[in-house]
Amino acid sequence: MLYSLFEYLKQFDIPGTGMFGYVSFRALASLIFSLVISMVAGEYFIKYMRKRKHIEEARDAAIDPYGVQKKGVPSMGGVVILAAVLIPALLFGKLSNVYMVLLIATIAFFGVIGFVDDKIKLGGNKDGMAPRWKMLAQLLFGVAVGLTLWLSPDAVVRENVELEIGDKVEVYHKSEARKSTVTTVPFVKSNNIDYYEVFGFVQDGKTKRACGWILFVLVTTFVIAAVSNGANLNDGMDGMCAGNSAIIGATLGILAYVSGHIRFADYLNVMYIPGSEEIVVFLSAFVGALVGFLWYNAYPAKVFMGDTGSLAIGGVIAVTAVIIHKELMLPILCGIFLMESVSVMLQLAYARQGNKRGQKWRVFKRAPFHDHYRHKMENGVKYIIKRPHGLLFESMITTRFWIVTILLAAITIITLKIR
Repeated sequence: MLYSLFEYLKQFDIPGTGMFGYVSFRALASLIFSLVISMVAGEYFIKYMRKRKHIEEARDAAIDPYGVQKKGVPSMGGVVILAAVLIPALLFGKLSNVYMVLLIATIAFFGVIGFVDDKIKLGGNKDGMAPRWKMLAQLLFGVAVGLTLWLSPDAVVRENVELEIGDKVEVYHKSEARKSTVTTVPFVKSNNIDYYEVFGFVQDGKTKRACGWILFVLVTTFVIAAVSNGANLNDGMDGMCAGNSAIIGATLGILAYVSGHIRFADYLNVMYIPGSEEIVVFLSAFVGALVGFLWYNAYPAKVFMGDTGSLAIGGVIAVTAVIIHKELMLPILCGIFLMESVSVMLQLAYARQGNKRGQKWRVFKRAPFHDHYRHKMENGVKYIIKRPHGLLFESMITTRFWIVTILLAAITIITLKIR
């Protein structure tokens, strides 16, 4: 909104109106604004939720192994995160940009799903929304995102053009802007693959391209569902999901800025994606909102984000990665989310095998994976992973997970130069 206003005022030569033309200025303004909103609104939100007695019963009954009881802590703090992201994005973002519109739609859509889920839980049903309906909504939105990127004339890339001169290979930036299903893959020579290459057995070029786009939409749908659920599982300790997601968001912001800057994209030999620099404005608000939320969500938490926040966070991360064609790098960048999801699947599969034999088998002491570190082993249960034998403070577990995410973020960025 403000971007359009100041673009209009520029024609009158009013001093300072040109500042809104700089992505860096709008990104920093968005970061500061979201941080302030999150911190200020958080306090009022907590008071309101306590007054209305909107507390999550499942968390209310949970007792920290070191005696810290979390009673009377309100949930649905994701509402604060949503407001702290959407308001700056609408104010400082370029609303004619297809990527900005997609991200705004993403956080709003997943926020609504999470909100409904949290309301059902607060109403007495601890299971919340039926998993099949939640998954169906995620899959449908994934298809919508994939089709939007397929059909929108503004969603284009300009790829590198390589020319061999003797023993040297020089990269000339860039090809003409075009629709593309190319994506970045770490540890391969050119760092890119095209989804249509999977269908090498198809002879007709148009059919092959169409198959490539269909595969792209399917991958997009899977990534969005997987990451949003992974973030949801990671939200089990104070500050865990907010801290990890802020680190991931900052990393994606760097990648989006590089992808949207033709000189930096040329230097790093990555795709130039016109318009993707606008994603930095949104992600600045995203990171600012999460850091501000940590003011109240850090151990011991005064508010939980609930599914309203965690599902929206995962959705934003996934859609951003798809937009900048880095979705296949998410297993590295979101390694913590991946481990949380895998730990639950392994735990369930191994427990079923034990049940068939009339025994109690577990891979971890508890799942998701972060709970493994704060629970004791039960007598009569066969565990695969027993260490650590003692219990860890929740704040220590959270901090160590943050450190691992920082390491994974650094690895993700450095892979751009490893071929």
